[in-house]
Parts: sequence; structure tokens; C-alpha cells
Amino acid sequence: MTDRIPTRIPDLTLRFAGPSDVGTVLGFVKELADYEKLSQEVVATVDTLRASLFEGRRVAEVVLAELAGAPVGFALFFHNFSTFLGRPGIYLEDLYVTPGMRGKGIGAALLSFLGRLACDRGCGRLEWAVLDWNEPAITFYKKLGAQAMDDWTVFRVTGTALTALADRF
Repeated sequence: MTDRIPTRIPDLTLRFAGPSDVGTVLGFVKELADYEKLSQEVVATVDTLRASLFEGRRVAEVVLAELAGAPVGFALFFHNFSTFLGRPGIYLEDLYVTPGMRGKGIGAALLSFLGRLACDRGCGRLEWAVLDWNEPAITFYKKLGAQAMDDWTVFRVTGTALTALADRF
């Protein structure tokens, strides 16, 4: 779906990414990783992103923000599930706006769109994680009404630890 969704910001539109946008998405992923000081962790390629986003079982979706037709940000998300709510949710994996476009409401427009999408899809929540040192993002999210889940700790298994876990039993 490539229909453009107008926003309250002049010349800003949002749209779901298509297969031809994979290079743009990967570029944004790399820019975000640079900002988060995690560039060394990016192993995604155009091919792996295309396969995950547009081929077979699609595991995530992307919304692009375009100002006067030029891409200026994105949100990559997927559905999760809350057993306590008995309903799906949306997990925002990445939200990124190019540095020169920050502070203009683009990130808020992307989050507002995801909030509407969550409501339209019958989701019980929209959630995401943020690095604890990223004060500008934390302040931004709190202004939008988001609450930090301080009682929860994120765990991850990856690489050789994931392989070892898979082979454990």
C-alpha cells in the first residue's frame, strides 16, 4: 500500500513502505545505528530487509514520513501479543527522523499514526524501548504521554548464546 496519508504538518505525508523503499529504510536504519553508537551491530542488507518486510511471512511493517516528497523519517513496527489483555499490541522497533528535520513534529506524527493504527487494529497497547542515555527521546516520549516501564528489564539472547540455547535440549 503506497497511499499517502496527509498530516497536520504542511507538505508532510506518511505512507506504508513498499519493496522499492528498502534501500531508504536500510539507510535510515544505519543512520539510527550511528546516532545510537551501535553501527557495528548492523548486519541487515537490502536483501534481508526485503525478505523480512515484503516476501513470504512479513514480520514487520514500515511507515515512511516524506516532506515535500523527500523521505525524512520512518517507523518500523510489528505486532506482539499481551496475554494479560488478551489482545495484540504494536511494538515500535525503530523510530527515526533525520537530524535536520527533528523538532518539527514529524516523530510525533509517526507516533500518532501508529496510535491510530493500533486502535484501528484492535490493539491494547503501543510500546517501545529507548536507550537510557537518550534523554532527548525520553523527554519527547514523556511529552506525548508515554510512561517508562521501570519495573521491567529487557532480556536478549543473540549470536552464539542463541545457538547454544537452541541446542541445549
